[in-house]
Amino acid sequence: MEQELNSISKVAIIGAGPAGCFCAYFLQDFCDLTVFDYASPLRTLLPTGGGRCNLSYAEYDFKELAKNYPRGQKFLYSVFSQFGVSDTIDFFEKIGVKTYVQEDLRIFPLSNNSGKVREKILSSLKKVKFVKEMVSELDFSSYDYIIVATGGHSSYSLLKNIGHTIVPPKPALVGLKTDEILPVGVALKNVRSCGFEGDLLFTHQGLSGPLIYKISSVFARRQFPYNISLDFIGQVDLQDCLNKNPHMLLKNLLADFVPKSFAEYILNKACIDKTLKCHNIDAKLRDKIMNLLNNFEVKIVGTAKGKEVVTSGGVNLNEIDSRTMQSKIVPNLYFCGEVIDVDGFCGGFNLQNCWSTAYVAAHSINQRLGV
Repeated sequence: MEQELNSISKVAIIGAGPAGCFCAYFLQDFCDLTVFDYASPLRTLLPTGGGRCNLSYAEYDFKELAKNYPRGQKFLYSVFSQFGVSDTIDFFEKIGVKTYVQEDLRIFPLSNNSGKVREKILSSLKKVKFVKEMVSELDFSSYDYIIVATGGHSSYSLLKNIGHTIVPPKPALVGLKTDEILPVGVALKNVRSCGFEGDLLFTHQGLSGPLIYKISSVFARRQFPYNISLDFIGQVDLQDCLNKNPHMLLKNLLADFVPKSFAEYILNKACIDKTLKCHNIDAKLRDKIMNLLNNFEVKIVGTAKGKEVVTSGGVNLNEIDSRTMQSKIVPNLYFCGEVIDVDGFCGGFNLQNCWSTAYVAAHSINQRLGV
């Protein structure tokens, strides 16, 4: 039952991104709610999923889902147990966004359009007052509860000033810069490295692609430079292939496993004549080739600038109650979304963090309001 306006609590949400707007939905019926942001609401939702809006990932076991977060895995157990992937799907169905699951388990709207999802969310916020303003301080004299949902790129000084510890933000889910020039534009599939498998792309700065985004996420706080080893072909019996194709050019044989331009690059790197045929390759040359294909060492010297959409870092999780998303330091202060020190892999995980933490924060405040 809605409260009378003259007795209603005043709540402010700082940040009108996915987390802030989602939180607003669950609070709007029970309080006098204002959402502050210096820019237009849900602008950061538009580029997600390449513009298709990757809403979540179809893993319904909350502990398995949490394994996709290099930072915050155990913290999210309580969060996801309260609001999981099924709840996310149900919410979007309720506001008129039908979804589907891809073969890779990523969840998208049937429209494949972030703009339409944005419209549906905003049209559901009928009782929310939006104020276009940069917030410079948290005003608890004017609001009973404040929720900070500013994302991973701003407002940290605001929180430091009131006693919170900020884990310094580092780029995650980004391309990596290498100390050598690689064959730009070459794409390779099912490459293995650092315990992961996926596709990668050589760029003018170094490495990119799904595999590299995972590695950059896991190593977001590792000091540069560091080395990684790439396995392009796995367990292949190269000697058997050489024996069965003695008169084939070696570069053409290797092109059965990697792109031809990359096969030539490997031979150049190994100082092997590109015109050699398979029967000319002795054990020493064979092992040299296999070492480059199975253990291609790359020195990482930095991240590709200007590309990150997710950061590792934010409000220290030890200072937040995962059952409520309330600050342990400042009474009546809550957090949700990427402002906290949680970040996930590509695939809808970072939006799921926004949805779940936003719901938990809103639900906790609603309980305190007695609704």
